[in-house]
Amino acid sequence: MSQADQTPIRDGELLAAVDMGSNSFHLIVARMEHGEPRVIDRLRDSVRMAAGLRSDGSLDADRRARAMDCLARFGQRIAGLPSQRVRAVATNTVRRLAAPQAFLGAAEAALGHPIEVVSGREEGRLIFLGAAHDLPASREPRLVMDVGGGSTEFIIGRGLAPLHTESVQAGCIASTLRFFPGGKLNRKRWQRACGEIGVLLQQFAEDYRESGWQDAYGSSGSAKAIGALVQAMKLSDDGITPASLAGLREAILAQGSIAALKLPGLVEERAPVIAGAVVIFEAAFEALGITRMRVCESSMREGLLWDLLGRAAGSDPRTGSIDALASRYGVDRAQARRVESTALQLFDQVAKAWKLDGEAREWLSWAARVHEIGLAIAHSQHHHHGAYILRHADLAGFSRQEQQLLAAVVELHRRKPDKAVIATLPQRYRQLARYTTALLRLAVLFRRGRRAESLPPMKLTATRQRLRLGLPAAWLEQHPLSEADLQQEQAPMGELGLELELSAA
Repeated sequence: MSQADQTPIRDGELLAAVDMGSNSFHLIVARMEHGEPRVIDRLRDSVRMAAGLRSDGSLDADRRARAMDCLARFGQRIAGLPSQRVRAVATNTVRRLAAPQAFLGAAEAALGHPIEVVSGREEGRLIFLGAAHDLPASREPRLVMDVGGGSTEFIIGRGLAPLHTESVQAGCIASTLRFFPGGKLNRKRWQRACGEIGVLLQQFAEDYRESGWQDAYGSSGSAKAIGALVQAMKLSDDGITPASLAGLREAILAQGSIAALKLPGLVEERAPVIAGAVVIFEAAFEALGITRMRVCESSMREGLLWDLLGRAAGSDPRTGSIDALASRYGVDRAQARRVESTALQLFDQVAKAWKLDGEAREWLSWAARVHEIGLAIAHSQHHHHGAYILRHADLAGFSRQEQQLLAAVVELHRRKPDKAVIATLPQRYRQLARYTTALLRLAVLFRRGRRAESLPPMKLTATRQRLRLGLPAAWLEQHPLSEADLQQEQAPMGELGLELELSAA
């Protein structure tokens, strides 16, 4: 998502969500009506990216070309929409690419909008958010399962909030290719597939069984396809059950090969991956004790729309994630608040010159709140420890690129900044990272005393490559350590591409 002001979405405005799944790409366009998104257009393409993912993390040329062609069509449909009204996310297959930035650069050019890569747990949060808005109101916890092309997400939540989220590396494409090579179907292969997927689920199955969820729902195309099959084959008239899955399994095995699959209710494009989907469902029903699962019409793409609305209205889950992280690692809240307040005071003086908006201010605020989380590990190199945590933690609401941005600012906020860290960020984040880091460094410097004390009047002015900091001469004389720190800060600022000039008034 671009660094844009968080302004509420008004009735009549258009917004869009792009879901680059491992099996299918989806685009939905909605219009705001009475405070809710009403879908007015849908586009879908079975790109099957997971089928083109090689063991070395590269993507075959045919699947890559299909992905770009699809995104170009999507891009034409949403041309003209501002980026702050579009959420585009990529999932498991792009997560597993050896060089995702090379793919994403071309993909963003084709779509005309930024694309964020989300973790499996963030994918689960968005799936549950979309499903929860579509399900009947309930105060009881419920389970949502989403079988994608490369991974499967299991979410238990209450209301609109997920309580437990797990993602496993088993999807309908990946499982079909792995367990049924050459398209050959037999009982031995099926039992091996069920057993190996079941082992993956055992890591959380007991906790899920004991969590007290009441109803189970299947989200996404695999659930819809299996639901349609068991109904068309008269295996169940009320959702998906263990018995209906067993009947479907026997019907599939009886045909011997994927190429020969023809079943009532089975659409042609779903036939090549249905075996993998049914195996995952069988293993999940067994591991989690599911006795009935109903199909939910909404999934991650609808969740993206609702998340977009929340961000625009100021209800951003990322803020909660930052505060929870600060608590988990015992951050000195008083010091973090002092640094944050000082950083934002400096931000407000240069925002216009640097063309920084409200969301850029939010990034600075978040970075200030967690810039010391690495102290929970050790004081020495704590900026590196903190950056590692931020890169690898499960942070609800953040994409992988966004976590990289936050980690970069925390890593560069002390000692000599490593320009290579910024170079690894997506191009759209690099300038923001430099500016945010510069302001955070100054704020940390001014609050080195770690105590509540008044700061002098500070006048900070900026050009694209220069910062000029004016301070009272009397204050500088009374604070020789701060003056020395500011003098020494000129060289690190140069590593960020900024010339720091000090003046005494």
